[in-house]
Amino acid sequence: MTFKHTLAFLMALSVTSATAEELPQAGNAWFKAAQDTLAETLKQQPNTGTAKNVIILISDGNGVGSNYATRLYSGQLEGGYGDDYVQPFETFPNLALVKTYNVNAQTPDSAGTGTAIMTGIKTNSGVLGVNENVRRGDCTTIVGNEVATLNEVMTDMGKATGVVSTARLTHATPASGYAHTVDRRFEYKLPEGCTQQADIATQLIDAMEAGTIDIALGGGRRNFIGKDITDEEGRKGKRAKGENLIARAERLGVQYVWDDKGMALAKTDGTPVLGLFERSHMMYETERTGEPSLAEMTAFAIKALSAKGGDQGFFLQVEAGRVDHASHASNAARMVADGKAFADAVAMADALTDDGDTLIVVTADHEHAVAFNGYCGRGTNILGLCMEIDDAGVEHTGEPALAKDGKPYTVIGYLNGPGSILRKDRNWTGGRPDLTQEEALDIDNVQQALIPRSSETHSGEDVAVYAKGPWAHLLEGTLEQNVIFHVMYHAATQ
Repeated sequence: MTFKHTLAFLMALSVTSATAEELPQAGNAWFKAAQDTLAETLKQQPNTGTAKNVIILISDGNGVGSNYATRLYSGQLEGGYGDDYVQPFETFPNLALVKTYNVNAQTPDSAGTGTAIMTGIKTNSGVLGVNENVRRGDCTTIVGNEVATLNEVMTDMGKATGVVSTARLTHATPASGYAHTVDRRFEYKLPEGCTQQADIATQLIDAMEAGTIDIALGGGRRNFIGKDITDEEGRKGKRAKGENLIARAERLGVQYVWDDKGMALAKTDGTPVLGLFERSHMMYETERTGEPSLAEMTAFAIKALSAKGGDQGFFLQVEAGRVDHASHASNAARMVADGKAFADAVAMADALTDDGDTLIVVTADHEHAVAFNGYCGRGTNILGLCMEIDDAGVEHTGEPALAKDGKPYTVIGYLNGPGSILRKDRNWTGGRPDLTQEEALDIDNVQQALIPRSSETHSGEDVAVYAKGPWAHLLEGTLEQNVIFHVMYHAATQ
């Protein structure tokens, strides 16, 4: 189109509005795809029915940046460029950004964020199921400052409830559903003189006895047995000698399973189930053997809770805990692999439930100090070296982009962590290694970082929340994290 023709076209537009089909870009594939998206969006109607079931799936540490990395990884696994890939929860019609800070922390921890999601209040870093009036580690401050968790609230409504995690079940996020403690570290023992609360593992069995937790599947076997007791895999526990919370659970009529074969044989008829599949955290997805996947645990929990809850329904929290742990280790390969396993669990939950009566909420508790380097060409392996843009084509040139030091760099880096380029033996002076593509793609590769730390940290920026089902449309805009609880509670009580 010449300048003269363009001017005439714009003048015509000023007189009468053109339809989208009349615009000069109407034949462009990107334009057509956006028009299709708009058409689907226009069809959406808010669901204001009652949520019989509520499922919240939390990918620990999977903020917007980490989610981007997992999207590319998943798409590239299927042979695509990756950036145009759509993860299961990214098809959900409702989306908001979430502020993750704790009351006393700009950069949050998972106990404070888990408590916000599961109780409807923000609280301090490092505490669970209590308000901000407690002092971390001081048991005398807990009395009168406990708050109700969503599992407890939903149980009072007649619903079955469960918690599933690839982390220890006594770890911060899963414990936010049932525990009340002045310190998330009190997983299996308490400091001397602390008589105002039980340790977190004991609180889980107490919750199963009270009926506020019906299904609990995850890791952390060591926190339930004494140091004189050997588990099924030949490892000792961490509790005081003679203590055996697993035996106590079995005496209460709880089914206990410890591997994938046992879970496959367990009843899903509403009988309570305690699954402890590892001594500590469950394996990363890249090494998983003899343990159920997160999707398999999610499917088991939904079937069992559906049977137990009946017409009243159920509430389920699912956590991909090891996404967080991989980032703490600055190991992006395992972070995205566990992120993909989380997406599979979301797809499983969606497939096994009905949008008409089930609210599904997908979010993260916080982000990590992850960063993306350079101007990388399309299709650059998200775990590999940044490749140059091809100005004459779509896919990258295959040539690594070089920094000012003449060395290549990976797409993913961290702002701090064990992969710091500053080395103590050089008096904290810098010097990047000359990384090859083979080294970058090794499963054990530790991403380069700036600030030296033994463990990479969380970061404080917003995370996303995706939702579908009854009242999911209430999750919009930019929200305080504790609002998620209120939407779930509202959906279940209308």
